Amino acid sequence: MENTALEIVKDLKAKGFETYFAGGSVRDILLGKIPKDYDIVTSAKPEEIEDILEHTIPIGKKFGVILAVKNDHHFEIATFRSDAAYTDGRRPDAVYFSDPKEDAFRRDFTINGMFYDPVSKQVLDFVGGQDDLKNKVLRFIGDPHERIVEDNLRLLRAIRFKNELELSYASGTFEAIKNNTKLIRNVSAERIHEELTKILIGKNPGQAFREMSETGILEIILPELEELKGVKQPELYHKEGDVFEHTLESIDSLPENPSKELAWAVLLHDIGKPATFSVDSRIRFNGHAEKGAEMAGEIGKRLKFSNEMISNLQWLIKHHMMLGDLFKMKKTRQSHWIHQPLFHELLELLRADTLGTKPKDLSMYNELKELVDKKELLLPKPETLLTGKEIMDEFGISQGPEIGKILDAVHHAQMEEKIKTKKEAIELARKLLKR
Repeated sequence: MENTALEIVKDLKAKGFETYFAGGSVRDILLGKIPKDYDIVTSAKPEEIEDILEHTIPIGKKFGVILAVKNDHHFEIATFRSDAAYTDGRRPDAVYFSDPKEDAFRRDFTINGMFYDPVSKQVLDFVGGQDDLKNKVLRFIGDPHERIVEDNLRLLRAIRFKNELELSYASGTFEAIKNNTKLIRNVSAERIHEELTKILIGKNPGQAFREMSETGILEIILPELEELKGVKQPELYHKEGDVFEHTLESIDSLPENPSKELAWAVLLHDIGKPATFSVDSRIRFNGHAEKGAEMAGEIGKRLKFSNEMISNLQWLIKHHMMLGDLFKMKKTRQSHWIHQPLFHELLELLRADTLGTKPKDLSMYNELKELVDKKELLLPKPETLLTGKEIMDEFGISQGPEIGKILDAVHHAQMEEKIKTKKEAIELARKLLKR
């Protein structure tokens, strides 16, 4: 990707246009990291970029942004610009093509406002980004309030970059976030969902969510998490504190590069506890996993998760308390669970949940991991006798949760050798539908 980005820079330079890497890729290069992508800025106008490069897509042409496709890689190429007023809290009403310095001053943070010439190996820094990166400081370019008003998502981006890069806030930065918290209401659910996912799978998510809570952002975008505060747990098993503290400790215990489903499942695994809190001989949360799965579905719809993501998230949360029963099951039932597509994530959810608890006791996780690793103890996964499409075609029903339940029951019966043929599977499905 880097070599291809360099080729594009050289192609534009060869035609006489000033061209650099920009944004996060420059920051990562200076930090000694491999950039995940390379944004490019140039003095070439959009039409000139299209003429010079072979395969382009005008994804944001009126804002001076062209997508270039080369060697199966995608690069956003933007013309140097300054911005008019932002009236929608996301995009400028108009843009004016300008020069590198003006372009730098329209960006969000100093650490993201530098340019890099990959040919001469020179950094162009008009905003003090190198010093702030060296001193580990997150600073808005110019007035923090103005930058936030321009693009309201910067409220979350500031918290993410500060914690992911282990920086400290420059003077006035955190105060500006707190003073503009209500603007997060203007940001689309899709953008909030994407930013929260980046926070969850990055470094220090627990502290990031603490800061979201302190600023009031969390109360607006995920009030279900705020309700975990002050919800007591049995002190014998949870010396870490209330459910909110346990949740933050758990997301800090996620493995490196977790799946999106796992990260969100760990964040939301106990949101059913406030609604199921009771006290008899001790504090109990009977049915909190089922209630949490239901609430996670509502959150997923609100934040525009895909249907598949919602289904996976609900499955993980609903079953996160059943792993202790696995040792009591027959080998056929054990094998059924261990062959589940999300079982690895369920096991890692147990690990994060356990590490978010004081005292920490990973013995159950280790025993389950050993059981899974010993492949010879598992029955082989049986061939698929019946698919969801075949159920819909056979019985003339539309897609819905009942199909998953039927497939699960068919799989159980297969594992216990109660059925062996497609005909028997269809007959079982027929009986289940009649119920």
